[in-house]
Amino acid sequence: MTANYLWIKSFHVIAVIAWYAGLFYIFRLYVYHVQKRADPSVVATLEVMERRLLRGIMMPAMLVSISLGATMLYLQPALLRMPWMHMKLGAIVLLLGYHGFASHTRKRFLAGDYFLSEKACRWINEAPTVLLFFIVIGVIVRKP
Repeated sequence: MTANYLWIKSFHVIAVIAWYAGLFYIFRLYVYHVQKRADPSVVATLEVMERRLLRGIMMPAMLVSISLGATMLYLQPALLRMPWMHMKLGAIVLLLGYHGFASHTRKRFLAGDYFLSEKACRWINEAPTVLLFFIVIGVIVRKP
């Protein structure tokens, strides 16, 4: 591995952590949004927080994570022959879907369409944690 590869990998991990911070938090904000939907001042504050989280943190961190991950695969194409990488990439596809669903949910909530209950938001909030287990265990505890 070259020094450049290790720098790319380091920044990839940092970007993933930033992306995950948002993934862990967005549906928690939606729990509060559903709880306080009758209070316009609270809803207005939550809408600003959700927008800033999605656009200011999650989207840039996701783009950097994916870009640097793709760069690492380009530099080390043998990784694509590893079964653990297939599992990781599958989990990433699910994370991208989760991220997209979070954006979709925000748009519907902005329109006053509270199609998810507080309980549903709480359950959905756990998905990134489950995927994190698969990703981390797959990457760390793997067959060479």
